[in-house]
Amino acid sequence: MFFIFGLRTKVDRSGVVTRVCRNCGNQAAQVITRRSTKFTLFFIPLIPVRTRYTQQCTYCGAEFDLSRAEAQQLPVG
Repeated sequence: MFFIFGLRTKVDRSGVVTRVCRNCGNQAAQVITRRSTKFTLFFIPLIPVRTRYTQQCTYCGAEFDLSRAEAQQLPVG
């Protein structure tokens, strides 16, 4: 008997916010994404292992991690 297991990451775009970038200092659109990694067994996602929220500047491309609270407080439009 054998088992097929692994990890799968799903990326969801939560929205876009206009803010000042921490890296370049320009007022630009910031894309908010949620990356959810789950343990899979026979290609079926079962157990969430990790969830990350990130903010990426559309001007310079810099990407920063956000906490869950910060991501949920942003007025996404």
